[in-house]
Amino acid sequence: MRAFYALLRMLAGSAAFLFILAGCMLTYEVSARYLFVAPTIWAAELSQLCLIWGSMIGMPWLLKANQHIAVDALTIRLGDMAQRVCRVLAMSAIALFSAIVTWKGGEIFLDSFERGRTTGSMLDLPTWISELAIPVGFALLFVQAVIELGSAIGRRDLEGGTAS
Repeated sequence: MRAFYALLRMLAGSAAFLFILAGCMLTYEVSARYLFVAPTIWAAELSQLCLIWGSMIGMPWLLKANQHIAVDALTIRLGDMAQRVCRVLAMSAIALFSAIVTWKGGEIFLDSFERGRTTGSMLDLPTWISELAIPVGFALLFVQAVIELGSAIGRRDLEGGTAS
């Protein structure tokens, strides 16, 4: 478990770096295009890759750190047991959705890889480079959702014993 969390921390740091890199590339592109009238052929597409990969590899850490976007206006008003049930249902839904997206995203990646599809842009990168981010990110999210689900199920009710 510690190795997985270390991997998540490393991926979260990499995601942050990719977001900064995308910002730098887009800043350079805007400057090159509007100040020097010399647009690049690479900045937009590579920054998109950075944003896709950064988003996908950052998801599991956000779930672990409980830093994802959550609407909890109703759940915070519920009792402990009802909040726990909501958590179990939410993590189950995330795990199921992540498993499906991993499976289907893997099929799309494999198809593009086998067929040699490219983006069709001036840079003409293979599409599998961006498509691979989906099954990788959602597979990691699935693992983290299962860990969170186990944690939510494993905790005892405060009235019936100690919380773990």
